[in-house]
Amino acid sequence: MAVSTRVDLDRFNALGYLVIEDVLDAAEDIDPVVAEYEDLLDRLTHRWHAEGKLSDTFISLPFAKRFARVLQEVRDVNVMSHFDISLPFRGVTADNPIHLGPAVFRLLTNPRLLDVVEQFVGSEIYSNPIQHTRIKPPERDVPEALRASSLLAKTDWHQDQGVHLPEADDTDMLTVWLPITNATEENGCLCVIPGSHNEGLTIHCPTPGASIPAELLGGQPVNLPIRRGGALFLNRRTKHASLTNNSDGIRWSFDLRYHPIGQATGRPRFPGFVARSRANPASEIQNPEDWADLWRAARVRLAEIEDPGKFTRWTGTEPVCA
Repeated sequence: MAVSTRVDLDRFNALGYLVIEDVLDAAEDIDPVVAEYEDLLDRLTHRWHAEGKLSDTFISLPFAKRFARVLQEVRDVNVMSHFDISLPFRGVTADNPIHLGPAVFRLLTNPRLLDVVEQFVGSEIYSNPIQHTRIKPPERDVPEALRASSLLAKTDWHQDQGVHLPEADDTDMLTVWLPITNATEENGCLCVIPGSHNEGLTIHCPTPGASIPAELLGGQPVNLPIRRGGALFLNRRTKHASLTNNSDGIRWSFDLRYHPIGQATGRPRFPGFVARSRANPASEIQNPEDWADLWRAARVRLAEIEDPGKFTRWTGTEPVCA
């Protein structure tokens, strides 16, 4: 494996995180994703305007301002489902919105990215289905009813091991956080507590996701601004959160997860896939439509289930949460 980006695993293991700049090429790897979402927003605004949900298509506005105007006028708590790359935990319908575009798939399977991931988890790489895109306008522009969503507003303190089922506690899961726009302290970059991965799993409280109570947080947070093209790699037990977006633009990112093939995903009702296998290349999913079909099939299955079961271990009855 000949790669230009070398990973400092000693530093990662000591701190529980690692920022690597220039993992991706902004023009080749990120701009196609932006263009795909611009096209998606264009189609949605025209449709919603025709349906009377929007007063205008806002076609003259740049993506960031157009997206914010859509949030303000549509005021649908599920509006982000059209842009996210995962399904909700409950209430899934057979036509539940989810974005499954080819540019996103190419981001998930980007060879430059997988070359770096391989240094963390080995050459047999599984793309875990716990994945999201987060498009965060200035928080003052997000309607109050939508500010509880970590896809649109700040993300509370948590560990990624705390948002999946115990079946994956021993999975060597790596989180990859990719900024699509420059992530700054002003627009809501991530912050971490160095070394917190050594403390084990902390109790989380459902809020409605899963977050660590302030009294259990401990440590001194460090803010991590990252330029687009760079990436943040996180241990599954590293405590992290995001700052509030106080800027005039959006803070847009993807969070993806990878682990060795054959290990539990922690979210068994959602579909993962083999992103790279040097031992068995034929097992890789290489067609964007094949990946999209996995999610479409999962959507049909979930729509037919009255109670899809648990997606995290937390009940809200833990003493610190009561």
